[in-house]
Amino acid sequence: MSLVTKEQRRLKRRRRVRAKISGTAERPRVSVRRTNRGIFAQVIDDLAGHTIVSVQWTEAELKDLKATEQATAAGKLLAERAKKAGIEVAVFDRGGYKYHGRVAAFAAGIREGGLQL
Repeated sequence: MSLVTKEQRRLKRRRRVRAKISGTAERPRVSVRRTNRGIFAQVIDDLAGHTIVSVQWTEAELKDLKATEQATAAGKLLAERAKKAGIEVAVFDRGGYKYHGRVAAFAAGIREGGLQL
């Protein structure tokens, strides 16, 4: 019987993904955190160790939406904020989550917002 929890398996996948991708000033990393209640995301310049823009589900325009609608709207909002900050291209870090459901909807929202992943 395995003593490894689902969260520990996700964190192992996250470390494996993070070993391969990194954000720069020209092409920052879009990091996603998914919870049962909502979604958090930020655009990060890893070289400077600096968060450029962020979005979270507790914001007024996102709070009352259903889960996948919320993820798509959060993606559009993050893309809009990133465009204002002068970012056109980014790297997507799924955080060890499957590219499915809310994470995929969030990425689709980013693309709809005009940010290239």
